Amino acid sequence: MSGLRILADENIPALGACFADHGTVKTLPGRAIRQSDLLDIDVLLVRSVTRVDESLLAGTPVRWVGTATIGTDHLDTGWLDAQGITWVSAPGCNAEAVADYVLAVLALAAKAQGRQLTDGSVGIVGYGNVGSRVHQRLKALGIETQVTDPPLAETGVTGLATLEDVLACDRIALHAPLVRSGPWPTEHLLDAPVVEALTPDQALVSAGRGAVVDNAALLERLEASDGGPWAALDVWEGEPLIDPQLAQKVSIATPHIAGYSLEGKLRGTVMLARALSVWLGADSTVRLEALVPEPVELEAVPDDLEATLRAAYDPRRDSGELRATLAAPQTERASAFDRLRKEYPVRREFGFHHLPASGNPVVNRQLEGAGFTLIY
Repeated sequence: MSGLRILADENIPALGACFADHGTVKTLPGRAIRQSDLLDIDVLLVRSVTRVDESLLAGTPVRWVGTATIGTDHLDTGWLDAQGITWVSAPGCNAEAVADYVLAVLALAAKAQGRQLTDGSVGIVGYGNVGSRVHQRLKALGIETQVTDPPLAETGVTGLATLEDVLACDRIALHAPLVRSGPWPTEHLLDAPVVEALTPDQALVSAGRGAVVDNAALLERLEASDGGPWAALDVWEGEPLIDPQLAQKVSIATPHIAGYSLEGKLRGTVMLARALSVWLGADSTVRLEALVPEPVELEAVPDDLEATLRAAYDPRRDSGELRATLAAPQTERASAFDRLRKEYPVRREFGFHHLPASGNPVVNRQLEGAGFTLIY
């Protein structure tokens, strides 16, 4: 089947290469997609900024929805299922990129707190595609970890910790999906009492869903006399109109770009293209390898893992870009948040940074554990 009418978020890359064989592709900004734009559309491709529900799709011919993201909380999957509308996501597409982000941020936290990256413990909330990759890399670096994931524990998975164990760690990384109901809700999982208990010796990294942390409570904690924990937020309540005071108070403030690697974006598009081909009963010829450019050659900093991480990706640049928008009027700040995402510069995943192996096998193991590809 060909000749499909496809509407896509303009921030999804490689649409022509991945979907042109299936029909015509039109694009719009994700937040600007309205029901009136879908009256002649068969397939809708979105990212997390587009809420896909009855108010958007009722009365339209859309029969297939794909989101080029890990999360699906912006899709009303129950309503889509009831209408017989097929929906797919791209689980794991940018998990490597988020793991890169977390390592780079943890390196900055260690430097700010007078530690080494490998010092102390890291607690991870959520053991899905991202959390498991973060855990894998931290373990490869010899870092003590605690992981909590109650829904996974309920299935019989062992070795998991309690939330209290994780919150007692030196650094805490949040990778839970946003769940508002059921036995294991995650909205404001870190509520005011939990946030209040965080100490200045701890570090908090939120790169999953903004509402997992009570943002107002975190701001109050950071405004306390002791300064609160070292904190990095990539996700926020109220996006794209985030709290400018909170964005100024945290140590690192980025505009929901933790997963915005070139490879992560392309991987998401490829996953949707393959899923659409399956739905159509067709063979997919789309391959990620054909879309990804040559790896980047990066010069490692001898015997300095943290400096090598910063050379590959330094979150302070993205933080500075976001902070430069915070003094603008409210409507301009919201637009600036989206613009920073739309115009985000090319960022390659650590695995696509090729480094010459050093003469120190310990350093080599660290670099490979962090996700880099070494050339021996």
